[in-house]
Amino acid sequence: MKRILLVEDEKNLALFIEMELKHESFLVTKAFDGKSGLKLALEQDWDLILLDLMLPELSGVEVCRRVRAVKPTPIIMLTARDSLEDRVSGLDSGADDYIPKPFAMEELMARMRSLFRRVDMPIDADREVIARRELHLDLDAHKVTRYGEAVELTKREFAMLAVFMQNPNIVLTRDVLLEKIWGYDTEVETNVVDVYVRYLRNKLDEPGQESLIETVRGVGYVMR
Repeated sequence: MKRILLVEDEKNLALFIEMELKHESFLVTKAFDGKSGLKLALEQDWDLILLDLMLPELSGVEVCRRVRAVKPTPIIMLTARDSLEDRVSGLDSGADDYIPKPFAMEELMARMRSLFRRVDMPIDADREVIARRELHLDLDAHKVTRYGEAVELTKREFAMLAVFMQNPNIVLTRDVLLEKIWGYDTEVETNVVDVYVRYLRNKLDEPGQESLIETVRGVGYVMR
């Protein structure tokens, strides 16, 4: 059975989610504030963390950031706040997916199944370092270098750069990038892709030089 940590301060909602997940044969442990949720997240191993954004003691973003610094545990953010800034903040802190409240349990279960499929996919032992111009991307080591110097990227930034480098000269639409990085059934909107492309450009491009990631107006983006 998969073990789920649910960190949610709305107790009635937490009890409802727990009941539904147990009905689907998941083992569920609850925490009602960020501090105790973080303690459980770090001290035990979980197959998935369902994490509310707005929590007492410690915010969901901070909990996610601290967990992600030491563990790869999959995390889905649950929150009533649905602005682009909130979505980007949650995802950029290391969350794997984001679902706004109110939501149907069927949707949450679909997101969980999609995430478990991605996490459980076998790793190709023959993967090699990808090189495109001055960039080198090591999928196994999760490391990027430019002119031999390390480039610090978040999990999402790394995933997006990997997609571009694995598909040189192919124009990738926002929908394609969204599906490859966030999953086909995500509710994340396509404008989040633009935000992450901007993050990559800020970290990879040199002032006055042409961007490594080219915009194809009305279509998407491409790395030549």
